[in-house]
Amino acid sequence: MPASTATAPHPHPLAAAARLVMLALIAVLTLFATRDVGQLWWIALLAVAGLPSLLAPQHRLIAPVSRVAEVVVLGLAASHVAAVASIGGTVDGLGASAVLPYLAVPVTVTALRRRFSEGTALLAVTAATLLVSGALTQVDGGPQLGQLGYLAVCAQWLILAALGLYAAGTLHRVMAVRNEGKPQPYAEATRLLTQLRTVARQLPGATLDPGGISEHLLEELRTVAQADRGAVLSASGGGRLVVLAQAGVDRVDWETTLDADSAIADAWASQQATTAARSQSRSHRGGDVSALIVPLVAGVRTVGLVVLEADAAHAYPPPVVSRVTALTRPAALRLEAALLFDEVRSLATNEERQRLAREIHDGVAQELVMVGYGIDNALATVFDDADETAEALRTLRAEVTRVIQELRLSLFELRSEVDRQGGLAAAIAEYARTVGASGGLRVHLSLDESTARLPAATEAELLRIAQEAVTNARKHAGASNLWVTCEVDPPYAQIEVSDDGQGMADQRPDGRYGLAIMAERAERIRGRLEIRPRQPSGTTVAVVLGTSARRDKVRDSAAPSEGE
Repeated sequence: MPASTATAPHPHPLAAAARLVMLALIAVLTLFATRDVGQLWWIALLAVAGLPSLLAPQHRLIAPVSRVAEVVVLGLAASHVAAVASIGGTVDGLGASAVLPYLAVPVTVTALRRRFSEGTALLAVTAATLLVSGALTQVDGGPQLGQLGYLAVCAQWLILAALGLYAAGTLHRVMAVRNEGKPQPYAEATRLLTQLRTVARQLPGATLDPGGISEHLLEELRTVAQADRGAVLSASGGGRLVVLAQAGVDRVDWETTLDADSAIADAWASQQATTAARSQSRSHRGGDVSALIVPLVAGVRTVGLVVLEADAAHAYPPPVVSRVTALTRPAALRLEAALLFDEVRSLATNEERQRLAREIHDGVAQELVMVGYGIDNALATVFDDADETAEALRTLRAEVTRVIQELRLSLFELRSEVDRQGGLAAAIAEYARTVGASGGLRVHLSLDESTARLPAATEAELLRIAQEAVTNARKHAGASNLWVTCEVDPPYAQIEVSDDGQGMADQRPDGRYGLAIMAERAERIRGRLEIRPRQPSGTTVAVVLGTSARRDKVRDSAAPSEGE
């Protein structure tokens, strides 16, 4: 079956209903105007002419030709109905108004499909058909074009249709302009992130670190102004400031409350450089002090403050203030970009940080607590029973070795990623071999990966799911063998991890927590997580993405038919 046939759209129910209603309306009007059932054959001819456009509304040739046929039939029908109609007892051509309302159907279709040039062409064809048909149709011994009523009705409906088409085109242009000013969220996010990546690569040192930018700014300022100490502060929420960087021999406890009566709060509120004859730190010991506080303003928003202090009176006259503000003005934009980038990076990594925090809390942290209890017990028996103490210490040493091994495996998991050349299967195989060797597992690998690649984000999620499944098998299953199957044929992928351990029923709660993490990751990439017992013992964890229909189709076509 041709692809175009397989994907041809079905008639829209509303479009079909609108045509039927309009055909019924003009049929009733035609009967009212002519009182002749025989004139309804024009209505049937209109329905036949518009049927291809209804059945294939997006076809590049059939749909336009069908609409042209509709308006041609419409023009002929309007002229003929007007010739035989009698309204008010006088044959005057007003009968064309019984048929011409149907002109709204093809014109509206072109407007909805934003084919305004085609709509204009249809109006021109309709006008030409009405003129030619009116010239050829004889009424009372003269051409129908001589009837004022016929000309008035034709002009009325043509003008109304043209106005409707013009209004639709104007509305479309206005909406297009508005959409240009308001991009879709994902399109805008893609554009901004692409620009951010490009700009970040072009920055000096390719850095968007707020601390690094702040330290560099302080170094620049100390070349143009005397400063025994200085700091760059930024808002952290709750009416408080946070120190991004500071310079000086001693560490300073700066005033970080915007609610306090200080030059820092005044400068933040006024967005103007402020000088003071007292220190802006809580730990200053007294003596002559000059302080200069310069707000870092990007546009209309204050993103931070620069505080400079010198142990001398009148150290910041207006010329020095001007030189300092000349350096801080461009630095404000750099710092705002760094802070925004830091926030975006924090949002992007927040979920992973929370996962690591939970794993550390439930894993290594609990195990270290047990080591601490063991040390306490050893200390309690160190003078009473040397043999018992020695045995406890050997147990503790083994436990510490195990915890270190767990930490190394966790770090290896964090560093593991899908290589651009190696692919997903290679990354999973490397991780399974490493973890299996550390846990005394015999690893059996089955890898089937095509040359096509899944999206990078999808590969990363599948790798993390496989890592979690392998880790759960090593930690909680008590297994001897591990079977890892990886089949990738984009958009299909299936990762399966099986063990011959004790099964799901007796696994620890933190193992079930790992299953919840895997389920969340699978849902994120629109995959499905399958957990089932393995016979005769153990558990199988599988994640399936997409369907294998394409590969099955290729295999079926390659297989010999029955009887060969």
